[in-house]
Amino acid sequence: MKGLIGKKVGMTQLIEANGKVTPVTLIEAGPCFVTQVRTEANEGYDAVQLGFEEVKPQRLSGGEKGHLKLHNLPPLRHLREFRGKYDLKEGDKVTVEVFAVGEAVDVVGISKGKGFQGPIKRYHFNRQPKTHGASDRTRSPGSSAQTTTPGRVYKGKRRAGHMGSVRVTSQNINIVLIDAERNLLAVDGSVPGAKGDLVLIEVRSR
Repeated sequence: MKGLIGKKVGMTQLIEANGKVTPVTLIEAGPCFVTQVRTEANEGYDAVQLGFEEVKPQRLSGGEKGHLKLHNLPPLRHLREFRGKYDLKEGDKVTVEVFAVGEAVDVVGISKGKGFQGPIKRYHFNRQPKTHGASDRTRSPGSSAQTTTPGRVYKGKRRAGHMGSVRVTSQNINIVLIDAERNLLAVDGSVPGAKGDLVLIEVRSR
């Protein structure tokens, strides 16, 4: 299986012998446990459910503890599914060694929340002129609708509103370093989310 649950550690840089500097993101990837295998015959689709990050048992609900106890697994905080048919069974342990340096992966995470933002920051609108009586409207979005017809603002109009805190996928990011002893993975460039946020790493069939 080419997928893991991880936690974003932060960004750093790798310096090669010739002086080339590569910005990388460190991810604590796994170890994960196979908590359930879904099949086409039973659930209608093929998938593997992985569990990540051991916690105190009292931090889980009774249903979660019972689900993990079926296969003698430790209490795990995060459970996520990876679609596809894999040669795994419940109770198996998956580590960062399933990946290889130079492999391209997709990293899925929740982007940083920016709160309520105006259209200039949210949609990269241009500012309005500072002259001709527009001294206090330079960051206004301007006209948003028509007159009599239709006499309203269409749904989906780009306006001010909540920005960030959405699911984002960074595609085709190369793995530049694997530290199996510390369960660390370094990928080229940035990935969605803040430090400590949960991410999913997966090699997708293209």
